[in-house]
Amino acid sequence: MTMRERMLAVIHGQEHDRVPFVQYDGIAAPNTEVWDLVGRDNLGVLRWSALHTLYAPNCSIESEQISLNGRPALRNTLFTPAGALTQERLYEPVFHTTAAHTHYVKSIADYEILIAYLRDLKVGESTDGFHQSQRDLGDDGLPMPAVMRTPYQQLWVQWVSLQDLCLHLVDAPDVTGECLELLAQLELQVFEVVYQVARREPIHFVDIPDNITAPTIGERYFRQYCLPLYQRFADMMSSLDVPVFVHMDGDLKPLWSAIAESGIRGLDSFSPPPDNDTSVAQALSLWPEMRLFMNFPSSVHLAAPEAIYATTMDLLAQDNHSGRLQIQVSENVPPGVWRTSYPEIIRAIHDFAQLR
Repeated sequence: MTMRERMLAVIHGQEHDRVPFVQYDGIAAPNTEVWDLVGRDNLGVLRWSALHTLYAPNCSIESEQISLNGRPALRNTLFTPAGALTQERLYEPVFHTTAAHTHYVKSIADYEILIAYLRDLKVGESTDGFHQSQRDLGDDGLPMPAVMRTPYQQLWVQWVSLQDLCLHLVDAPDVTGECLELLAQLELQVFEVVYQVARREPIHFVDIPDNITAPTIGERYFRQYCLPLYQRFADMMSSLDVPVFVHMDGDLKPLWSAIAESGIRGLDSFSPPPDNDTSVAQALSLWPEMRLFMNFPSSVHLAAPEAIYATTMDLLAQDNHSGRLQIQVSENVPPGVWRTSYPEIIRAIHDFAQLR
């Protein structure tokens, strides 16, 4: 089997010869560099993609390189008919990514500007990148078409700090509620675009990139802001037999019952112990239809080779050849450790496949 065939077998509940091992496109190292060490047949690739586009005809974003306390940073300014918002992001030197230093929304008054932007946003279809990824990856992997984050998750991840959002929800429920409702309406439009694309061409699965961890949302807000949209999208796509996955990469125990009610059929970047609180065995038992795109515990990449192998064998034993597990690297790990950890994970996968 090719890596693409193994990955599709997990998604569609078909037989495969062994659990696929996958990385997000280039996350630990460029794919070709990893293939040179472990072989192309031992590592698949998931590449983020989209089937929609968002554009705001009356708004614009300008970016400039700046320095903050001697560190390189990026300042983004969002211009809208109601005013401007700024965000500052610090560069992280190891992974060459950025993280928010200040957020666009800093006060309750800023929501009016964000609302002006959201009202201006239009949703359209855009499949060129998805098709290009299909051609680029071939038998090595799959594009992972994603929609928007659901409203609460989008606000705290992309627009406002989590602490401020929690205060604003209490202090200004009308304006934050309007913002959340506009985001939900945009999400529904994205769902419709994806549904229409999937009606006319094969789309194997769709991902909601929500970065769910229970401590940042709690069961109440999860049920209020995530669950109805998950159920809506899962119901839409089930008529086309396209499973909906959600990126849930944190602690999930307080959300177990709600996840069971969600209708989603896959967890992307599901993160088990020792880093998080829900084991592979628990997940398979709790959610009998769920596919697990399991992030290999990031901390274990730092362990000795024999411990990495043993952890992998334990995770595979919990799965017990269910056909519902994919082991992947979808969260950042310290640079260079993959040269030790990847061969041990792959060795365990091959050894466990012989134990049927």
